Amino acid sequence: MESRVSENRNGKIKCVVWDLDNTIWNGVLLEDANVTLREGIIDIIKILDSRGILQSIASKNNHEAALSKLKELGIEEYFIYPQINWNPKSVSIKNIAQSINIGIDTLSFIDDQPFEREEVQFSLPEVLCIDAHELSPIIDMPEMNPNFITEDSKMRRIMYLSDIERTKSEEEFIGTQEEFLASLNMALTITPVKEGDLQRAEELTVRTHQLNTTGYTYSYDELNRFRNSDNHKLFISSLEDKYGGYGKIGLILLECEKDQWTIKLLLMSCRVMARGVGTVMLNYTMKLARDAEVKLRAEFVSNNRNRMMYVTYKFAGFKEIEESNSCTVLENDLSQIQPFPKYITIQY
Repeated sequence: MESRVSENRNGKIKCVVWDLDNTIWNGVLLEDANVTLREGIIDIIKILDSRGILQSIASKNNHEAALSKLKELGIEEYFIYPQINWNPKSVSIKNIAQSINIGIDTLSFIDDQPFEREEVQFSLPEVLCIDAHELSPIIDMPEMNPNFITEDSKMRRIMYLSDIERTKSEEEFIGTQEEFLASLNMALTITPVKEGDLQRAEELTVRTHQLNTTGYTYSYDELNRFRNSDNHKLFISSLEDKYGGYGKIGLILLECEKDQWTIKLLLMSCRVMARGVGTVMLNYTMKLARDAEVKLRAEFVSNNRNRMMYVTYKFAGFKEIEESNSCTVLENDLSQIQPFPKYITIQY
């Protein structure tokens, strides 16, 4: 199988981007409206979907005709943010990554044309490019196999489709951002991690890079040890609103010493970036520390994508006290903890 894996890639694929002509179906749609699905394609699409790998389209085609054919073939629902136009495929792929809010290095591109694959590989070397004529091994590729397939994984596409509804609703909403958030009827739950949460907790540490304070990744066994440790606290959060559930979207890991707690990890899914969840989770942690009468520190490690998390700390009143190698240590004196926002219900 023709592929190129950049050293900058983190390994696992979050989204597979498909070409259409002679890739998903046999033939060229503009030349023959009676194109048919390639043998075995639907099985691959369904398997990737069941693993929580998102899928999209980058095709040079007539937009309406191609969407109509996907619908006729019964597979339109599997593809989010399809890019069907006459732009370079690299531009379409960047638009898809931006729409989903994931890194370019987590995408794979499948096309039958060497020119198209080479154009993408030249412009976006982090993308894993695959020849559509050599699809047999794709299901067994390590990049296409997450360590665990969680309930959140199985529902990922459905949750992203709900996000598209939310975005459309937000664009049409007349009022302030806070008024829109209030209209969502959000409920955030923060609870200690249970055994049944561990697979999703590991998945969050592996998949979340942008809204992640340190980028530390932890295995199932490591997280289980933290869960049972007297010197650590491990919390997971989930979010719901009137459109449905976002799933388990946040994680907090605290290292607890006698007089001081340290936030070793604070992360949340990029799907909740604009929902104020990070601030709520941080305020919850600050209240716990204040009630326990301990100092609260936090570690921050920049990965060139997570500056928003540093800003979240600063807005919450954390101040830098130490820097060692790539790790910045911050501290909050807990004298000014903001109340939870009125637009979200907190359960813990």
